[in-house]
Amino acid sequence: MSDKATDTSEAGKTVPFRGGGFLPKSRRIIAPIVFIVLIGLWEIGTRTGIISPLILPAPSEAFTAFMDLVNSGLLWQHLAASLQRLLIGWFSGTMLGILVGTLIGLFSVARSSLQPLVSAIFPIPKIALLPLFIIWFGIGEGSKVATILFGTFFPTVIATYGGIDNVDRGLIRMGQSFGLSRLSIIAKIILPGALPAILSGARISAAIAIILLVAAEMIAAEYGIGAYILLAGSLMATDQLIAGVAILSCLGLVFAWIIGKAEKYFLKWRA
Repeated sequence: MSDKATDTSEAGKTVPFRGGGFLPKSRRIIAPIVFIVLIGLWEIGTRTGIISPLILPAPSEAFTAFMDLVNSGLLWQHLAASLQRLLIGWFSGTMLGILVGTLIGLFSVARSSLQPLVSAIFPIPKIALLPLFIIWFGIGEGSKVATILFGTFFPTVIATYGGIDNVDRGLIRMGQSFGLSRLSIIAKIILPGALPAILSGARISAAIAIILLVAAEMIAAEYGIGAYILLAGSLMATDQLIAGVAILSCLGLVFAWIIGKAEKYFLKWRA
């Protein structure tokens, strides 16, 4: 009798849902706390002499240098020049990379001819090609934009055709069995399935673009965050140098935030 009661109670027990998969949730409060703690320890270490101010100035000194840059009006000149180069180079490289990556992922002739070329050129440090770009495009804006474009193009190509290769072939066969045209299969199955990889590639290429931006601006640029950092380093003005690095960090955060919003918008089906 007791066994029957036990079975009945176990049968009526609510079983928790275990099919949610691995979906880590963002704890927005944690990141600001970590930043505040690290900056606080940095400030204390500099004020107490544990960290030499000559090597690493206090965050308050870097903030003062940043405010001086804002008040002088030079911040907007440097930022405008950098953003113009960054956006043109990154956007052009990303769009061309998606186009070429799609061709490689969909067509055998393009894969056979272009994939070995991409694999051969991709490992070359793009900053090593900057002198060549200066010869080709001059020492002005052309060489700087070309460096960023070239550096962001190849990661996007690889991410795009890699994402296309990983699309579930069962979905493609299902579309074919329902009589969908080739164009419909590409537009409704292949490209949406490859979009997570494409956006991940865009996130990586944005970081590469900022790195190449700084390197390109350190060569014959009057305005730009890279030129500002180079000038601060040559003057041993470490507070200004840290302020410039902080501006680049903020640029990276803004790009990551924009791409994150794009992922949430275009990948609602993945939730």
